[in-house]
Amino acid sequence: MGVVDRNELYAIGDVARRTGLSVSAVRYYADVGVVTPAASTPSGHRLYDVSAIARLELVRTLRELDAGLDEIRRVLAGEATLRELATTHLALLARQEARLRSRRAVLSAILRQDSTAEQVTLMHKLVGLSDEERDRLIDEFWTEVSAGWEPPERMVAWWRAARPELPDHPSAAQLEAWIELAELVRDAEVRQAVRRELHEACTTGAGPLMTSSPMLDALEAGAAIGQPVMDAARERVPPDSPRGREIADQWIGWLTGIFATPDSPGIPDTPEFRIQTADQMRKGAEWDRTPPEGPFDRYMELVTVVNDAPPERFPYEWLADALRASAVPAS
Repeated sequence: MGVVDRNELYAIGDVARRTGLSVSAVRYYADVGVVTPAASTPSGHRLYDVSAIARLELVRTLRELDAGLDEIRRVLAGEATLRELATTHLALLARQEARLRSRRAVLSAILRQDSTAEQVTLMHKLVGLSDEERDRLIDEFWTEVSAGWEPPERMVAWWRAARPELPDHPSAAQLEAWIELAELVRDAEVRQAVRRELHEACTTGAGPLMTSSPMLDALEAGAAIGQPVMDAARERVPPDSPRGREIADQWIGWLTGIFATPDSPGIPDTPEFRIQTADQMRKGAEWDRTPPEGPFDRYMELVTVVNDAPPERFPYEWLADALRASAVPAS
């Protein structure tokens, strides 16, 4: 706006140019009593002073922020503060953004799946589920997966602990992941497939040994042993350093102890065993990079997306290098 003389009155055309409003808009705001002119000419032309021009500029700004006329009147009359108005509209905008994210997630799912009308309706309902309804859906899934056989209670507790926690303001990616996850756990065939997959993993081959209480105790202890490995890799500690050797010794001590019994010391700690273990760590790194294949793997992957908490990958390569270096006697 150009220089304004506080004592001068301005015609409506000049006011429109200075405020960026159209003449009809300036006239409309006067007619509805939002900003009335300061005076009129003998022929009836409206005249505005600097205060009215400033109020019209505020009106234009608030209208661009989608404020209603009643809200604007309250602000101009001093019945409401700009802060109160901003708080109200920020909350409204947050709700609008949430709706837009939900719509985007549903539309993306439609494009991805070539969905039917019934599926679109279902996806819209899934996006709008409450926290309690989402929890109930996941609990029903694990109840059915665990039915008909006796998986170790601790394993069931671990499975149930990995559950989606959709935040108050999820991103479109989180909503899309939740839609896919909700459809996954509702699918009867998927539930049966996960039950078969986990039943086979726990009851065949090395499954009974790996899910036994002593082994689960050892695996829980291994989580504490694994943390120094992750810390060292993150801090770029050389695997062949004294700290790397110390961590390798701790890992081998834990690993050999898993198979120890009162009657047998278990696997002996030899350079050959350390090298074999290092080779297994390399295979572990390859396995970790393999895309998920089964429905259980997909479930876990979607949970990490919904929770926006991708797990930190275990540094198999670093541990392999540390184990191989530790197989050589320290000089």
